[in-house]
Amino acid sequence: MSEGAAPKDEGFTMTFTALGEHIDQLGHVNNAVWVQWMEQIAVSHWEAVALPEWQAAYVWVVTRHEIDYRGNIREGESVTARTFIPDAPSGARFDRCVEFIDARGRTVVRSRTTWAMIAQETGRIMRVPAEITARFFVD
Repeated sequence: MSEGAAPKDEGFTMTFTALGEHIDQLGHVNNAVWVQWMEQIAVSHWEAVALPEWQAAYVWVVTRHEIDYRGNIREGESVTARTFIPDAPSGARFDRCVEFIDARGRTVVRSRTTWAMIAQETGRIMRVPAEITARFFVD
């Protein structure tokens, strides 16, 4: 396989466990923590799949979040998060979905976030290169 070529990515998963500092006055994970976890899984996915030279050359910024809170978890409980790229990029932007599934198999939080690619060297938004799309895009 040539450099930059890889099979299509089928998504990426991580487990998150609610700690005491994640809990709000209602006794469950605070909404801001869910957003932090969305960013954490996105960055981990990028670091796991992107070539080192891509990681050095590009950074990502969020331009939009759409989040559905359908449930929650309490301290000590865990969720499995799955992230995937549902559609091909549009210029510099692409959407990333994240689903958080609790121990009973219920989706408790679902999000769709629009990310934009920035060239580290110039600090400017740039079109997502085809070789990066090929690594992350799920048909």
